[in-house]
Amino acid sequence: MSAQMDLEQNSKVKAKKPKKESSLWGDALSRILKSKTSFIGLMIILLLIVVAVLAPVLAPYHPIDDGSIIDRYQPPSAEHWLGTDQLGRDILSRIIYGARISIKIGVIAVGIAFVVGTLLGGIAGYIGRWVDNVIMRIIDIMMAFPSILLAIAMVAILGKSLTNAMIAVGIVGVPQFARIVRSTVLSIKEKEFVESARASGVKNGRILMRHVLPNCMAPIIVQATLSVGTAILDAAGLSFLGLGAQGATPEWGVMLSDGRAALQTSPWVITFPGLAIFLVVLGFNLFGDGLRDALDPRLKQ
Repeated sequence: MSAQMDLEQNSKVKAKKPKKESSLWGDALSRILKSKTSFIGLMIILLLIVVAVLAPVLAPYHPIDDGSIIDRYQPPSAEHWLGTDQLGRDILSRIIYGARISIKIGVIAVGIAFVVGTLLGGIAGYIGRWVDNVIMRIIDIMMAFPSILLAIAMVAILGKSLTNAMIAVGIVGVPQFARIVRSTVLSIKEKEFVESARASGVKNGRILMRHVLPNCMAPIIVQATLSVGTAILDAAGLSFLGLGAQGATPEWGVMLSDGRAALQTSPWVITFPGLAIFLVVLGFNLFGDGLRDALDPRLKQ
């Protein structure tokens, strides 16, 4: 009788399917899709990418060449959905092409901050001692200045151009990445797997690049997502001041600067570029906040 009961229990155990272990990024994706705010942010980001990729197809006019003084300051109509600017250029077309520049700014500026900040923070946290003091004191000096003021000073030194503006915005974002990476490295370098690699004779550089920094990716990716919106906003501010994109470049900050003289008579000239900046920054902030909550192990059920 007991043998029969054991057979039945064994058959029940075998019938039960083993549960699949969920990964960190799989859980994060499911939480993002369940959260309304982060899902809205993700949809805004995807819309920006689609508009940037399909700009030649979606734009009804050329953003620079298809303009006429006769059509200047035309209000929104069936022919020009968002109106025209001071040179008769279609605002909708310029906003669509401006999405490409915004993605370029976000990728390059955040990429600079990501690489430089990760390396500096990793070296400071792993080596410690006087190296840590020197690097972090430089970071503290950079953080003592307002970010936009430091970016203006750097562009004034490098010269007025969109490329220099992206470099300046990227360097200004280095301190945030460096501090996050340093604090994470300080806790990871004491883990058993790092001690084991060190005891096996693995060089410090290899330990840092192969074992320590890969385990810092979650907070770094969250910071990178949040920094894209800030980079786009700072670059637009520099262009508005005449320090970023120059001439007829269809950049949203330039459009705001060109249209401020007609704010009272033709408000649509700056309203729609301003809304584009607002939506993109909002999208990255919503998605970044949702990603931060999704990757927080304390919120994992």
